[in-house]
Amino acid sequence: MKNIKRMLRMHRIFVSQEIKRMMEYKGDFIVGIIGFLLNQFFNLLFLWIIFSQIPSLVGWTLEQIVFIYGFSLIPKGLDHLLFDNLWSIGHFTVRKGDFDKYLTRPINPLFHVMVEKLQIDALGELIMGIALICVTLPTLTIQWSVEKILLILLVIPFATLIYTAIKIATSAIAFWTKRSGNITYMFYMVNDFAKYPVTIYNNFVKAVITYVIPFAFTAFYPANYILTGESPLFNIGLTVVIALVLLVISVLIWNRGIKAYESAGS
Repeated sequence: MKNIKRMLRMHRIFVSQEIKRMMEYKGDFIVGIIGFLLNQFFNLLFLWIIFSQIPSLVGWTLEQIVFIYGFSLIPKGLDHLLFDNLWSIGHFTVRKGDFDKYLTRPINPLFHVMVEKLQIDALGELIMGIALICVTLPTLTIQWSVEKILLILLVIPFATLIYTAIKIATSAIAFWTKRSGNITYMFYMVNDFAKYPVTIYNNFVKAVITYVIPFAFTAFYPANYILTGESPLFNIGLTVVIALVLLVISVLIWNRGIKAYESAGS
């Protein structure tokens, strides 16, 4: 309990310092949010163009797909907001030898990396995700219950954890190779498939995003439970299990990488 309190206190300190730093560069924050919103606007425009020609896509209506799309942005946005600093490990921190600083401080290196920075422009993802859900909800027939609401609140942190665990594992590869940013990017971009119903894909793609790089559990399966109320054990339960398994595996890879790490840079 004492260690948990200490980590929470350290997290507040890091967040406070990061907010102070970002207040010095308000323009970057505004431009980042505007850029993200424009990107999502064009993605939604593409969907609208498709559905202006066809009434449904493999049985899915435009409103249902937009709901799934909006839900997908929430766990992704939370991971982006809280743990985006993991990208730096694979891109330049290990290669430049800057990772040494994490090993010389009296704090867990993984925890330090994860909470050192706050990516405020991720608020654009969260705002867009919530807005899309709110816009589509009145057009959808969803049976609400206390149980469903509680399961939704439960699944969002675990869906977020899937993103984070994949970033931990792939960024840790840099401890052996010095750079792994491209590997993280390759894995991470698979999440684009998860923004849409998995039933629109062939069996190979569906298997990959469900069981190999399970981004479908960050969006489609939880959203499908919200829309239909079907298979909570699979849609919600398996999301929780996969998130925990991925976290354990990613931490094991990270710890092995720490042992193999040799300082680099000039």
